[in-house]
This record gives sequence, C-alpha cells and structure tokens, in this order.
Amino acid sequence: MAVDLLRTLLLEAFPEGSVEVVDRTGTGDHFHVAVASDAFVGLSLVEQHRLVNRALAGPLSDGTIHELRITTKGSA
Repeated sequence: MAVDLLRTLLLEAFPEGSVEVVDRTGTGDHFHVAVASDAFVGLSLVEQHRLVNRALAGPLSDGTIHELRITTKGSA
C-alpha cells in the first residue's frame, strides 16, 4: 500500500521525527503528509518541503503520488 511506502520513506529520511500519512481521496495517489523533525529547525518552509520532496522523490517521479500536501514542523 502506498501509505505504508510513503511512511517508510519519510521515517528513513527523518528517523527521529514523527510522520503521519493520509490518503486524502482513497484512490492511493492523493496524499497529505505531516512531518515533525528537528531537521527542520532553522530552515524556511520552502527548505523543509524540499527535504520532504527529496525523501519522496521515487514515488513522485514514478506517478505513485499524483498530488501531495505537506505540513512540516520544526521539532519532533
């Protein structure tokens, strides 16, 4: 299931953080991810989202993710 894959990739990228992945539409390709991590401290929102996008580069490039909403927080 895509939710599990995304959660695994995000936890690998942010092992000390907390991660939530929601399939927004039930179709397996529209997601909302929420990540809280110390890795975001001192970074702009754009930089935080770039880190999340980098962690999910595979599913973004192969079409697993059609639409992605990202929420980040600077501490776990």
